[in-house]
Amino acid sequence: MQLSTFRRKTLSALTVGAMVGLVAACGGGTGDGRTTLTYRIWDEQQQKGYEKVFEAFKAKHPGIDVKIELQPYDQYWTKLVTEMVSGTAPDVFWMTPANFPELATQGALMDVSSAVEQSGVAKDKYHANVVDSFTYKGKMYAVPKDWGVPGMLYNKQVFAEAGVEMPTEPLTWAPDGSGTFLPLMRRLTVDVNGKHPGEPGFDQGKVKRWGFASWNHSGTQWLNWIPSNGGTTITKPYGTFNFNEPASVEALQWGVDLIKKWHVSPPAEQTNPPAGRPTEMFQRGEVAVLPANNALLPFVAPGSTFPIGTASLPAGKAGRVVIINGLGEAVYSRTKHPEQARQLASFLATPQAQTIMAEGGYVFPAINDLAPRYVEHWKAKGIDTQPFLDEARGRTVNFPIVSGFAAAEPKINQIFNDMYLGSVRVLDAANAAVKQGNALLNPDK
Repeated sequence: MQLSTFRRKTLSALTVGAMVGLVAACGGGTGDGRTTLTYRIWDEQQQKGYEKVFEAFKAKHPGIDVKIELQPYDQYWTKLVTEMVSGTAPDVFWMTPANFPELATQGALMDVSSAVEQSGVAKDKYHANVVDSFTYKGKMYAVPKDWGVPGMLYNKQVFAEAGVEMPTEPLTWAPDGSGTFLPLMRRLTVDVNGKHPGEPGFDQGKVKRWGFASWNHSGTQWLNWIPSNGGTTITKPYGTFNFNEPASVEALQWGVDLIKKWHVSPPAEQTNPPAGRPTEMFQRGEVAVLPANNALLPFVAPGSTFPIGTASLPAGKAGRVVIINGLGEAVYSRTKHPEQARQLASFLATPQAQTIMAEGGYVFPAINDLAPRYVEHWKAKGIDTQPFLDEARGRTVNFPIVSGFAAAEPKINQIFNDMYLGSVRVLDAANAAVKQGNALLNPDK
């Protein structure tokens, strides 16, 4: 059974189960008045920080224990939905904007508006995009956890060898190749004979180092190119896809042209998901500039043999517009311990909990005033993450808020893989992705 079909069937069953009552969730009592809550995540790096967070939580709630469950991301959502149907889902778990609409509309998540209020932090003190991502019909169904934003990591050693510097002002791009971004990427791209794209004798089949990694990755690529070029991805929140409009198609074409026309990015045969390895290419020095979410730093920095710089994504004709991908702390609507789970969710939204995660350099916290703590952590390690924070304080858009994105994404990815390979025209790919993606959505009428 295909994943999209599986998700639809299980979520329909979940709604029915909520009406007749499901068995208890994972969390349980110990028989001595204590409660154990199950908290599920997918990031082993952040687990270290949350162990400290839960020590602080237990000091305030000595009768509640928290058990951390680490679930690999590629199994996370399938397992979670299956458990929701059987009534064995974890009490509290991480939630993404992509998966939130479907689960919220199906009644799988608890209304945690009161938990946010009890955190002692006014709603407008959290990053607005994170709040919006987890709000449905005026209520919050996940407390704001953190946010990530795409920027660019670059190899300072390569820049020095090429005799170039990353400008202090944002780079610029346009669909026709004008702007300051493309010339810089050409300088950084070099073949085995020392030739650059556009120079006589440049051999695109024997490139020693690529300037940039343009590849089929929505969060760091086309979901940013589109609004930066003045396009849109959805008609409205809980609506449908519309990224086949002219400005959006121009932006998609730009991503492909960086590979096929201007030859500053590796071929899609090397980068297309799921087997693509742009991050490893960056670490090996084969790519000078890697578009990446700041959350990638704990994985990239330790294994790199060169100093890493950071920069904002280039600005298009609509300016610099980037996507905010925030996470929320969700509570299973059928948890056996709703009050204790609500207390845990509320604590996770407090300055005490989010300061621990920020100062440990794990995430940008959802509380705006605490974001500089994350920057300070990485500055002490020699990496300036201020460009990511500057982006988040500028023009931002949410991850597409549509019910059914998780079902539609694999189909869109499949089509866009062919688009990046050049086997399908960009306009045809956009039309097919919108048509086939919308067929898997459940839009509000």
